[in-house]
Amino acid sequence: MSTAILTGQPVPGSSLEGDLRSLGFDVRVATDAGDAETLLAAVPADQRVAIVDSRFVGHQHALRLGLTDPRFPAAAVPGAVTAQPAARQALTRALARETSAAAGGAHTALPAPAPLPASPEHGDLSERTAAVTVADNLAERLAEALDADGVPVHRPELGTLVAAVPTDPQTRNEARQAVASVDDEAVRLRSAVKARDGFFTTHFISPYSRYLARWCARRGLTPNQVTTASLLTALIAAGCAATGSRGGFIAAGVLLILSFVLDCTDGQLARYSLQYSTLGAWLDATFDRAKEYAYYAGLALGAARGGDDVWALALGAMVLQTCRHVVDFAFNEANHDATANTSPTAALSDRLDGVGWTVWLRRMIVLPIGERWALIAVLTAATTPRITFTVLLIGCAFAATYTTAGRVLRSLTRKATRTDRAARALADLTDSGPLVELLLRSARGTTRRAAPYLALAGGVLVVCSALLWGAGWQSVLCAVGYVVMSALAVLRPLKGPLDWLVPPFFRAAEYGTVLVLAAKSGVNGALPAAFGLVAAVAYHHYDTVYRIRGDAGAPPRTLVRAVGGHEGRTLLVTVLAALLTAEQFKAALTVLAVYVALVVLVESIRFWVAAHKGGAPAVHDEGEPA
Repeated sequence: MSTAILTGQPVPGSSLEGDLRSLGFDVRVATDAGDAETLLAAVPADQRVAIVDSRFVGHQHALRLGLTDPRFPAAAVPGAVTAQPAARQALTRALARETSAAAGGAHTALPAPAPLPASPEHGDLSERTAAVTVADNLAERLAEALDADGVPVHRPELGTLVAAVPTDPQTRNEARQAVASVDDEAVRLRSAVKARDGFFTTHFISPYSRYLARWCARRGLTPNQVTTASLLTALIAAGCAATGSRGGFIAAGVLLILSFVLDCTDGQLARYSLQYSTLGAWLDATFDRAKEYAYYAGLALGAARGGDDVWALALGAMVLQTCRHVVDFAFNEANHDATANTSPTAALSDRLDGVGWTVWLRRMIVLPIGERWALIAVLTAATTPRITFTVLLIGCAFAATYTTAGRVLRSLTRKATRTDRAARALADLTDSGPLVELLLRSARGTTRRAAPYLALAGGVLVVCSALLWGAGWQSVLCAVGYVVMSALAVLRPLKGPLDWLVPPFFRAAEYGTVLVLAAKSGVNGALPAAFGLVAAVAYHHYDTVYRIRGDAGAPPRTLVRAVGGHEGRTLLVTVLAALLTAEQFKAALTVLAVYVALVVLVESIRFWVAAHKGGAPAVHDEGEPA
């Protein structure tokens, strides 16, 4: 249980103690800084502790935002400061200094806290509350001391919420009036919705899913439970699609939308109740991919029941969607902490964001998850799987062309200096295996900054050879050339303006080779086996992304070596196609898919569960809609 230490007896009529208890705090009262130090020392080191000015007046949700968010080791709002175990020592030192200063009479007041933002709904709230805050309070001094000690203190945006420390009855009354004029629960509901989301999600899902999130919170449901319910709903939808009947397709479309509603609800529940966790972020991101690709498989199975083989289209849709995501991830990682990170293209984009209708148009044409799933659901219910996949491929191809072209223009016109961290992240995203490692150890000299061109040339070489010669030794020789070009592409740190294209080029080359060789084998069942293999490898690549985003580092090199790296798997598949009969090749793809899935899943689950149990920092991704 968390502990809140009040800096004195609450003012008569104050709801402060009740608010803190309802937030899960055990409330204790200190008489002075020395007493607060004693109470702090009595709190177990593995528990959160908060120090709150007893004169505090404000919304309960302001306290919730400032004192219970698990993502930050230390946080503060005017009149209150909190520290999780990682920042407890720094808080103890700061409080000890305060006690010594008080004993020696050397206390100096600190500057007043920043005024609260103005409210468009309730006038200039900063003018109404800045006057009722006071600098000379223990919580404020401790927050400043933590900052000075190098501990970053998170100060949440309160917006229209009030958090103040009045000094006299008049200002206290003004603060209470400010609190009464703002609906705490309405603010909390609004803040549960992503600030930036797609058109379909914003206008057709979030207006009611936020109330579903509140319903879940009041019944004690966790975001992870809602995430799991969303996955199960999508898997049932895939099963309905696999029946191949019109009724099954209609039910699948309805259930897919319901799964998406739950998918939005889990994030809104996390924001509403501040239930963020490393495991939850991983489950949410991973299950999104699992749901969509399982649904593709269900549609393909349903079409097969009706005599239409669309496995190539299903696999093509998965390849295209995964490559789109890798483009997003790689571009963002390359520019995550780049310096001088501006360009005329980015400036034009910012100006367009100021024109309301262009914002929604640009969000829609990139076909984010809301629009994409709505499109899939409607087409599934109203048309055939072949039409569904064809329209999906056309839409995703246009979206991929639009976003990639814009990012290429930004990169070419941007005078950015990329960091070593960005280069390491891109190197991890390439998924280079033991063959590239071997070639790099024997390499001499350096190459010019031609990494993306080498990666593109190698990918075109191996995919085109599979198209031209299929399961022939020419394809094997071209795959060897792909291995060599892959090593040359990563010979230097990936700091060039277009080096973020290297990982998506590698993904397209590997997935495309598997797709083409399975399609040209001409044997029934080869494409489903290839679908399974690409799904297993894609999971590995997504898992790499989520580890990097969570600052957990890339998967261990032993795992990358065990599954061969992108170049090793590509070469292996071409060799298997050349050596084996079509039936044997199908069996080999199946075995390889099972092997990769087992190795990757076991290590991934072990890592994320261990990170969760080990108290890894809670994360919550508020990035672009997938």
